[in-house]
Amino acid sequence: MKNISIIQLAFILLTLRVAWPSDIFGCQPFEKYAIHDSVIRKSQNVRICFWNVENLYDPYDDSTKLDDEFTAAGARRWSYSRFSQKLNHLAKTCLAMGKWSPPVIIGMCEVENRYVLNKLIYQTPLATLKYRFIHYESPDLRGVDVALLYRPALFTPFFSRTVTIRFPFDTLVQTRGILVVSGILFGEDTLTLFVNHWPSRRGGSIESQPRRNYVAGVLRHLVDSVLAQKPFSNILIMGDFNDETSDESVCRVLGAANDTTQTKNALLINLMGPKQGREGTHKFQGTWAILDQFMVTKSLFYGSNRLMTGYQDVKIFRAGFILKEDGKFFGDKPSRTYNGPKYEGGFSDHLPVYLDLRKID
Repeated sequence: MKNISIIQLAFILLTLRVAWPSDIFGCQPFEKYAIHDSVIRKSQNVRICFWNVENLYDPYDDSTKLDDEFTAAGARRWSYSRFSQKLNHLAKTCLAMGKWSPPVIIGMCEVENRYVLNKLIYQTPLATLKYRFIHYESPDLRGVDVALLYRPALFTPFFSRTVTIRFPFDTLVQTRGILVVSGILFGEDTLTLFVNHWPSRRGGSIESQPRRNYVAGVLRHLVDSVLAQKPFSNILIMGDFNDETSDESVCRVLGAANDTTQTKNALLINLMGPKQGREGTHKFQGTWAILDQFMVTKSLFYGSNRLMTGYQDVKIFRAGFILKEDGKFFGDKPSRTYNGPKYEGGFSDHLPVYLDLRKID
C-alpha cells in the first residue's frame, strides 16, 4: 500500500464524515447498519422508496447520447468531484429515509448507466448494505433511465424486463421505458414492481399530454396482463409521472383512484391522492406539485394477499438538508444540483417519496 501523509489521511477521514448522514444518525460505523436484515425480518415491515435523482451522469462523454453538457469540458462543467459529491448526497438521503432500517427497495429515475449505479452502491456509505440493482439502457436521447436498487437478503428478484415505449403518432421521439421487476419479499410473498419516468412537460403541458396518456395506456395494459394471470397480485407502481394524481393520464387512462371515494370501483389506488393540494415533490414557479407517486392494486391496499400498505404509510421525505429557502416565491424548495446552468451543489430538484409495506398473518 502506498504511504500517505497525515494531511491526506485527515482528508480521507473528513470525506467519509461528510458523506455520512451525521446530522441524523451521528457518526456511526458503517458496520452497525449490517444488522438490519434480521431486524426487518422480525418486524415484518419494509420501506420502499422512489426518487428522481436529477441527472445522475458520469463525467465522461458518451458519443451515443446527448450528454455533452455533463462532462468536465461541457457547459455544466460536470467534473468527477461534483459527480462524487452527488453520489454521497444520494447515499446520505437514502440512508436517512430508512432511519434505523435502510430501505429494502429504491426506485430511481434520471440515472445514466450502470457505471453510476455501481459507484453509488459500492463506493458510498451504501456499500455495507450490499445493495444490488436492475437497470436496462433505454433509447432516451439524453441517456437517462430508470433503475431499481434492492437488498438481496430481503428481496429476491426472479424476473425483470424493460418495456420500450414507441409513440405511433410521433416516431422521432424516444423516451425511457417502463421497468418491470417481480421478486420474493419476506422469503415467500411475490411483489411486482413497475418503475416509471413518463415524458416531461417540455413544450407545454397540453401539447405533451398525448405522450403521457400513451405511456399510461401501456402501463395499464401491463397491469391488466399480470392481473389476468393472477387476479390478487401484489402490484406496486412507482415513478415520476410528470402529471399529478388528478390529471387525465393517471386518473382516466391508467385508472388510478386518487381519493377514498373512488377506491371501490378502481383497479388501482393512488396512495398520494390525499396529499394533492397540501404537499408536493417538485416546485415550479412557486407552486408545489405531486409528480412522484405510488399506486397499488386493491390486494395491497386491503391486505387481501398478506402484504398491505395504505395512505398512512406513504410520506414525502422533507429532511432539512435536502431543502433550501425559496427566496423568490417564499417557503422552501428542493436543494437541487443545478438551477438552470448554475451549479448549486445540492441533491435533486425532486423530493423523494417512501412507503412502508407490512406483512399481515
